Amino acid sequence: MRTQRITYLSLGTNQGNKIDNLQNAIDLIDDNIGGVQKISSIYKTASWGFKGDPFYNLCIKVSTYQQPEILLKTLLDIENKLGRIRSSEKGYQNRKIDIDVLLFDDEIIFSKSLIVPHPKMLQRKFVMVPLAEIASSVLHPIEKKQLFVCLNNCDDSSEISIVKEKLKRPIPLSEKYNYIAIEGNIGAGKTSLTKMISDEFNAKIVLERFADNPFLPKFYKDKERYAFPLEMSFLADRHQQLTDDLAQFDLFKNFIVSDYYMFKSLIFAQVTLQKEEYLLYRKMFDIMYKEISKPDLYIYLYQNTEQLLKNIKKRGREYEQSIQTTYLKKIHLGYKNFIDTEKNLKTLIIDVSNKDFVSYPNDYKYIINKIKGF
Repeated sequence: MRTQRITYLSLGTNQGNKIDNLQNAIDLIDDNIGGVQKISSIYKTASWGFKGDPFYNLCIKVSTYQQPEILLKTLLDIENKLGRIRSSEKGYQNRKIDIDVLLFDDEIIFSKSLIVPHPKMLQRKFVMVPLAEIASSVLHPIEKKQLFVCLNNCDDSSEISIVKEKLKRPIPLSEKYNYIAIEGNIGAGKTSLTKMISDEFNAKIVLERFADNPFLPKFYKDKERYAFPLEMSFLADRHQQLTDDLAQFDLFKNFIVSDYYMFKSLIFAQVTLQKEEYLLYRKMFDIMYKEISKPDLYIYLYQNTEQLLKNIKKRGREYEQSIQTTYLKKIHLGYKNFIDTEKNLKTLIIDVSNKDFVSYPNDYKYIINKIKGF
């Protein structure tokens, strides 16, 4: 399991729309590095070490999985994306955005490209004032003193004033949702996405136990004979699993994410069962459905039929290789009807037909940004 680390960053700007520069930097840090947990007030100071326009400065607390060297590279990429132009001239200069790593957990780092704690942070009021605002009790790893003490010991006499404008902190998934359910047609990638979200955001994962169902291989060989026992066994197992897992929240996890939702049972039953069987099945479903916790966000991954067949062939489950196009289209229609009529769920449809979010990070980031922005 990957470990999240806490880093404190200093952001500064003295060119263009300074408020926008800082907000854009914070948004990109949230997208590319990790969740922004705290943002200090904005402070205005004169330029440091050269004659230039006043700076707007602030500090942020970020939770990240990135190692220090990767973190630094990502920050440089963000600066470039926001239009920072580095000059060959020596000394301090005007800049559209400047992002420095101040602290990384309690580590002391000396490398060719990165020194942490930042070697000049204790000398600069424009760093220490916003940093002490959001991390007053944090110990400086070298000084072994709390940051508010370090600020009191700072002999920088430059003037610093607070700016009234406030920036918006991107809200992480763990604060927006307690339970996210991800669904889609056979081969849409819902399990892969569920695992990736669980890994990145430290979420408790609930995966459908389809591989343990003894009727599934038999069903694909003889649908008419095994449809009813298959759907009933799935219904019972999904009900038990969701009841157990959703009731036992893990204190060490941020939220819950599952690769199916209870209503999936009804959608597949509509396609596979005869009329009389379905009516009996529906009675059982309605009783169980009332007891299940509803997700805060229901995500449907749409994948076109051609790509579904390719995905099914690629993952190589023998009993799935006989699945026909008509069957997949019926399943999609069942989901569509459910989404159109179920008004009590907060539903997000994401078209992943031209996305390979397992192989390409930008495609995965596209999906995460869709979820964050919903």
